Amino acid sequence: MLGCLCPLSAQQDQGTAGDEDGQMYNDPKIRDRTAINRAVNGWWAQSMETRNDRIKWWREARFGMFIHWGVYSLPGGEWKGKKVGGYAEHLMRKEKISRAEYQELAGRFNPVAFDAETWIKTAKRAGMKYFVITAKHHDGFAMYSSEVSDFNITDRTPFKRDPLAELAAACKKNGIKFGFYYSHAFDWEHPDAPGNDWEYQNPGGDKNLYGGRYWYDEHPELVPKAVKYVNEKAIPQIKELIKKYHPDILWFDTPHKLPLSENIRILRAIRETDPDVVVNGRLVRSAQTNFGDYKNTADRPAEFFPVEGDWEAIPTTNESYGYSKYDTSHKPAGFFIRLLAKAVSEGGNLLMNIGPMGNGAFDPRDKVILDSIGKWMHKNGESIYGAAPSGLPLQNWGVTTQKGDKIYLHVFRWPRDGKLVVGGLGGKIRKARLLASPSKKLTTETSGATDMIVKTPAAMPDKVNTVIVLETGENTTIKKVPRLLSAAAPNRLLAFDAGLHGDGFKFGDGKPHRYYVYGWQDKNQSLSWDFRLHQAAEYRIEVKYTTDGGGRYSLTLGDTRIEKEVDPSDGEIITKEIGTVSIPEGEHKLTLKPLKIEGEELMKLFEIQFIPVKK
Repeated sequence: MLGCLCPLSAQQDQGTAGDEDGQMYNDPKIRDRTAINRAVNGWWAQSMETRNDRIKWWREARFGMFIHWGVYSLPGGEWKGKKVGGYAEHLMRKEKISRAEYQELAGRFNPVAFDAETWIKTAKRAGMKYFVITAKHHDGFAMYSSEVSDFNITDRTPFKRDPLAELAAACKKNGIKFGFYYSHAFDWEHPDAPGNDWEYQNPGGDKNLYGGRYWYDEHPELVPKAVKYVNEKAIPQIKELIKKYHPDILWFDTPHKLPLSENIRILRAIRETDPDVVVNGRLVRSAQTNFGDYKNTADRPAEFFPVEGDWEAIPTTNESYGYSKYDTSHKPAGFFIRLLAKAVSEGGNLLMNIGPMGNGAFDPRDKVILDSIGKWMHKNGESIYGAAPSGLPLQNWGVTTQKGDKIYLHVFRWPRDGKLVVGGLGGKIRKARLLASPSKKLTTETSGATDMIVKTPAAMPDKVNTVIVLETGENTTIKKVPRLLSAAAPNRLLAFDAGLHGDGFKFGDGKPHRYYVYGWQDKNQSLSWDFRLHQAAEYRIEVKYTTDGGGRYSLTLGDTRIEKEVDPSDGEIITKEIGTVSIPEGEHKLTLKPLKIEGEELMKLFEIQFIPVKK
């Protein structure tokens, strides 16, 4: 939407970020560029000077609990006897429920099984260090006692209690950092807010009224309505939450529903009220700048696209964030244990979502997952809390984290020969042991100048993620070498891990069906992977992709070149074996280039697998 962050002239810079009237609300380009300049050149720049102190606890925590709980939890994905798919918390929008009818639903919301102490102790047992709950979701209903709007749990439900006050107290008692999710941009209850196009005909909804996503550029005359909502409800309620509950963190979403200037104005109000509260990256961002304290990846990730700096992912136990009685797709605890290790190995946090039931209790299936994660964290949390990327190259058997003089090997796949090769680690190790069994000492030996071998027990102690801790010494070195492929197990070369050559590539959001690289529209674009082999090996090559286009591509590895047509997939995911290749020991580069592109793009590439040929 914006071309640059260049300062504007004094003639253009009319009004302030807090003005309700004035020039900045008549021209969206002036409006948003003015807001950015005021933020970058003033208070925002000052607030970023204290950012490291502000998020120190967040960096150390690494693992938190996210809660989506509200009036929508009572029907649990059902409306008038009909199953409603997708995110259960979007019930009001999906079924076009009026404010009056939603208020009637709230009149039946009485979560008598809710117990704040039980919730927080469950999170603590699972190894979680911070807790974020929906104070107001997109439905506009406040889950606390709000003096700003009577559309809230104490005024409109028979429950009458303030669950957020009880949770804040329980978090303080149990040493858990506490915070809120607040839907600042979407509000289906307020007549002036974006989103509700079935009752109020407002922009920002499914009908794409007034120009769709960028309604504020197409129809700036509508912006004062959104300003009125922000002034009447969003900013007052956010300030109310900060002053009443003193949260450690505030979490926001869907900033594109509002003009950038309004999001910045909300952030400014937060910083003026409490300069120390952590604010996530979904409150306000432009094409050039993320104004939050850290960045957020997409919902429900299975893999992580490359992100620089501090970031956080938000998986959920099944596929809905709010409770759905119909969603039985709960993932095993091992999925989250490995996902957490992956996140920390890449410098990120995991804020794992639970959707409590309408009666106020956790779904028993979620409790099983949480208890299993807790057992692993009790023994292995040292490798997560306060840990960071190790600097080692990618490992075929798992991931690595580091804290101080300790490197943690998160082994997902146990070596059959009792020799775990750690690529890129040289010199000497002072001590090696199993983290969960400190008395179980392990021995190490160097393998050439750049690798190390850890001798492991025959059986894998933890079938999901066994952690080996290596205590480094003065002579321990980390080498910037290509990843080492296995000659005994399949090797996944993710598109997310590839070198991208040429402009135009984009990343999928990391969900199980979207962890791809796309935007492959030019024959000058290519992907490459560097790797090594300790010994010659033969592999079958499989390519996994989806496409709405097609064409022809080449896969080049040394003197070997394979050319293949892209099979039409009509959006389905294809995994195709394209040949075998014999690779000598040493360093190699694999390159994938388009030869012909048909339609919008060549393909959306997930990964290439090198699968050893057994002899």
